[in-house]
Amino acid sequence: MSWTKLPTGEFTGIDWAKPGATKGFDPYLIWAEADDFSGYGDQRPKWLPIAIELKPGTTVHQLLAAASSKWLHVPPVYTGRAAPAGLKFCTARVRPAFFKHIQPGGRLHALVLRFELGLPAAEYADDPTGHGKGSLPPHSTGAAYQAEAQAETLLSGKVLALIDDSLALAHANFLHQGKARTAYFWRQDAEGTGRTPNALGYGHELTAADINAAMRANVHNGLVDESAVYVALGLSTLGKKMPKNEHFFHALDTSVSHGSHVMDLAAGPRTLLAQVGNLPPGFDAPPTWAAANDDASRAPLIAVQLDYDTVRDTSGGSMNVHVLDGLMYILSRCTDNAKVTVNVSFGTLAGPHDGTSLLEAAMDQLIALLGKRLQIVLAAGNSYQLRTHANKTLSKGERHTLDWRGLPDDSTQSFVELWVEEDREGMQIQLSPPGCAPLPALKFGESRMWTNGGKQPLCALIYPETVATGRRGTCALLAVAPTFSFDQKTATAPSGVWKIELINTGNKPVTVDAYVERDDVVIGTRSGAQQSHFEDKWYDTSGNPNAFVDHPDNPSAIRRSGNFNSIATGSKTVSVGGTRITGPRWAHYSPQRPDPDAGRPQRPGVVKVPDAEAFSDVNPAALGVNAAGTRSGAVVRLRGTSDASPQVARKILNGN
Repeated sequence: MSWTKLPTGEFTGIDWAKPGATKGFDPYLIWAEADDFSGYGDQRPKWLPIAIELKPGTTVHQLLAAASSKWLHVPPVYTGRAAPAGLKFCTARVRPAFFKHIQPGGRLHALVLRFELGLPAAEYADDPTGHGKGSLPPHSTGAAYQAEAQAETLLSGKVLALIDDSLALAHANFLHQGKARTAYFWRQDAEGTGRTPNALGYGHELTAADINAAMRANVHNGLVDESAVYVALGLSTLGKKMPKNEHFFHALDTSVSHGSHVMDLAAGPRTLLAQVGNLPPGFDAPPTWAAANDDASRAPLIAVQLDYDTVRDTSGGSMNVHVLDGLMYILSRCTDNAKVTVNVSFGTLAGPHDGTSLLEAAMDQLIALLGKRLQIVLAAGNSYQLRTHANKTLSKGERHTLDWRGLPDDSTQSFVELWVEEDREGMQIQLSPPGCAPLPALKFGESRMWTNGGKQPLCALIYPETVATGRRGTCALLAVAPTFSFDQKTATAPSGVWKIELINTGNKPVTVDAYVERDDVVIGTRSGAQQSHFEDKWYDTSGNPNAFVDHPDNPSAIRRSGNFNSIATGSKTVSVGGTRITGPRWAHYSPQRPDPDAGRPQRPGVVKVPDAEAFSDVNPAALGVNAAGTRSGAVVRLRGTSDASPQVARKILNGN
């Protein structure tokens, strides 16, 4: 059993096997080049989407002045009216020359602090030169963007915004006197109708006028045919023949739409109330709904629909670009004095969990620069019982093995991030693939891939000295190929238990947090994902709510505490956990407070408890709460902290 050296990236031109070459980079970029972008549609992009943080005192204008439009494109929204002065974050699409110019002696070396990969890359957004199919606008369209902004009716006062999946725009709960409350809707993929907003250069935008026109054109017997409206707007495929290889369906074709459910809780005509006072012991009253007479039920709405390739991306990496672009789009459609509350009920599991990921830092800076004008609310996550987090402090000379179960029939890649803080130079990592002898241990700063004698990597362990994905310590990324594929050309890794042995060869204790990245099937996708997890004999899987799991004396490294949405640990955003209306307070799937594992050694700055809470279950037997389905009058039940966060967003917008 032996490792293979990492290749030279065909896009970046970087020899990743060279000592120190991986330092400061996003390990997901290194893996993407190692497996030739097979996890991203098996297509090497012509222009690579990334998210950038600039060095202090540097502006996006300076970045553009130092670069060439031949190899760097930044959407005009980051240099327009909506971008607050001092903003040091932006998204971009870059060509190979970018990687030359961020090196010492290059034009951008003194300007760029770090950048993260923002794939998946889509053909429709892959060419900012203006010559390709679905091209982005070149830099010269800045004037067009300003003219477009002036022509729009910008929203003022209180505005409620959503970054999610499909929104049922014609649903009665999102209308006022029969007309759309959704002032702007931006769909980030290539489908649908509408114009491409020059501010961002991709996707399609609809205005309230577009939505109203589609509703007027589809009235039958005095009633709006909502299904026909969504077909007309390209938000539904009902009655259309889909390609055999189509990997997603439109959420508005079904009874359940995550975005519609969330928006109803945030801005619908009724609010969820719990009447549990003065009830007999053990009596579980159903929740009641009250007619809303609040600002949230009247406020104009902005909705951003994430590209489904972003939703199904098992690395979580593309969320940084698309959520940041979504936030800037929302701001571009509001006046400079509008008070905007944004709900984001999506997220990832892996990451530093200390607020230093690039997207979290960008959201924190936007809030800081805009003051009380902008509030961002995020779900705390539903992974509390998924066994996707392990925490272990190793003393001098100690070894500990984590068993990571990769499931069969998983057609997506799987990832574990090992975050190391104190004295990390002494930490070695040894990997044993399922049914195989151990591979040689890798030291701090070493990275290799395993091909098992083939040409394509089945896995890689990428262990840079520092990473772009966090600002404290480093992250060792274990990336594994799918365990199943219909395509015979795609390399598949063995399923079973991957043994990850942590070895502390240093002189001081070292704390390690291991996070398995999200890999479940999201509403609206058919990805074939299978969520991997950690295993050990001490972790109680009986479902007993009083299990010994997070007790300080439990020897299991698998901890429920610490499972948290990794884009919701910023210092200025608001994270929301889920509680029950009756019965034991916290939903089993939600992070909770106080932290039951608070006494355990932890890396500095790690966030494990939500900032706020709201109802996400009725009681232990009736999981979830009711809210809007995809058609007027329909009610569906969904569970999760996605239900909790919009209720807190509503309170924030109302000024409570």
